[in-house]
Amino acid sequence: MSAPTSPAATESSAARVRRRLSGRAASIAAIVIAVVWTLPTFGLFVSSFRPEQEIKTTGWWTFFTDPSLTLANYRDVLFGTASQGQLASYFVNSFVITLPSTVFVVALAALAAYALAWMNFPGRDWIFLGVFALQIVPLQMSLVPLLSFFSEGVSIGGVQVLPAWELEGAFQFTTVWVAHTIFGLPLGVFLLHNFIAQLPRSLFEAARVDGAGHGVIFRRVVTPLIVPALMSLAIFQFLWVWNDLLVALIFAGGGVETAPLTVRLAEMAGTRGNEWQRLTAGAFVSMIVPLLVFFSLQRYFVRGLLAGSVKG
Repeated sequence: MSAPTSPAATESSAARVRRRLSGRAASIAAIVIAVVWTLPTFGLFVSSFRPEQEIKTTGWWTFFTDPSLTLANYRDVLFGTASQGQLASYFVNSFVITLPSTVFVVALAALAAYALAWMNFPGRDWIFLGVFALQIVPLQMSLVPLLSFFSEGVSIGGVQVLPAWELEGAFQFTTVWVAHTIFGLPLGVFLLHNFIAQLPRSLFEAARVDGAGHGVIFRRVVTPLIVPALMSLAIFQFLWVWNDLLVALIFAGGGVETAPLTVRLAEMAGTRGNEWQRLTAGAFVSMIVPLLVFFSLQRYFVRGLLAGSVKG
């Protein structure tokens, strides 16, 4: 039998790995990867400000030899005619779809994760196993049954509820809200459960000694401690819903009343693929909000990556 590795040897191995990863060669490799990764996006950004004639006849790198800027591309895609893009209305639709879908998933996942982690009831382990198994079910398998369910309507107390797309106002988005919430809950419950389950048991015992119930414990003890995990889940869900095309195309339709940005950009790429100046501007219109969300919540996201590291 081989002798166990000494702590000194393990520490020296870790130190060697750190030196290699922080050396000059590793730094150069990281810079090269970053440049190669961001270069196409930078070229797209530069092209979005170039005049139509130049973007169609020369490469984006020629901008540095003969710079010429214009905001006409963004003006056309945001406030122009329907054939030019008219993305302002779709931009609002994306917000109306994404914000409730994110809030619903974060709130419901947090409540379910707490119940599955710290409440004893029959079948708890089987329910958590079912939630875990739902993550491997392809989203496409549930699209047709869910669409059929929405199209037929629901009978509640003998009253037939209209299909969601026959509703008016904000309720027109009901189907896409429900779809995104259903598809986002399994991963959300799984992630938050792993974080909440690792909280120290002494916190809950002390709260129960003081007479606190599950509602008070969740609101005053658990919620402040899981803010990084909640923000991380919110970022994931926001980016997923904002960039989604498949679910939005099926449940939100393609009309200006309910369709998000991704649907309109896909239409522009398919029917007006030669209008590069509008496609590049439209792409960055859709990218600005996810970038702002990520950078504003970055500190929570980094802390949330350590979810589950607390030991009881």
